[in-house]
Amino acid sequence: MSKSMEVSLRSRQHSLIRRLADCIEAVWHAQLELSPYLVPEDLGYIEGSLEGERLVIENHCYQAPQFRKLHLELAQVSNGLDILHCVMFPNPEYALPIFGSDLVGGRSGSISAAIVDLSPVSVDRALPESYQSALSLLSKIEFSQPRALPEWGDIFSEFCLFVHPVGVQEEDMFLHRVQEFLTLHCQIASREMALTSNLDITKVVAGQRYYCMKQQKNDKTRRVLEKSFGAEWTDRYMNTMLFDYVA
Repeated sequence: MSKSMEVSLRSRQHSLIRRLADCIEAVWHAQLELSPYLVPEDLGYIEGSLEGERLVIENHCYQAPQFRKLHLELAQVSNGLDILHCVMFPNPEYALPIFGSDLVGGRSGSISAAIVDLSPVSVDRALPESYQSALSLLSKIEFSQPRALPEWGDIFSEFCLFVHPVGVQEEDMFLHRVQEFLTLHCQIASREMALTSNLDITKVVAGQRYYCMKQQKNDKTRRVLEKSFGAEWTDRYMNTMLFDYVA
């Protein structure tokens, strides 16, 4: 994917998506020792059609000592739908939660859905104490239109923020909260010691697999992709790019 393609899509998207994408990459570069992540050649930049409208998807991926995959996806359907999707998958040797954030902007020019969380991978669905303590110290914020988590949403933590941000002030509040979650996550991860027990590593792998399997139940994502690219391609994309896990 060329630099011009990257700039052209991001520059056309909703301002909050542009700002959040820039923020995520800035925190990654500042807090982590990044290296390239090999994306399949045909999945870095993708063009298709959704009900007669042009669909463009761009994937930006990195890795770091503590993370096997840092994934930032930007997508747009003509001028009617803007999407940001971000997931940080830890290496199995690190008992870390999974950072995830999504934004969906519609034809009205507003963000209809905004979510950020640090999802636990432990059997008891609890975050490590270091995360609970740090997140509990963050200032309380209120949004005028909170949203309900999906039925399969038991993967999310008690600190999950899922809202329809109304106006610039709430968009700024959401952006700041994502930056706080992400910065804390990178700082704690950088201090984390690698696991040495095969049993503990196996538990982390199982937790990540459970997270991915639940995320793949998001019918909205699957329907959009299947309409544009078909079921076989969609299965490959969701299992390779969006929610892959260590076997």
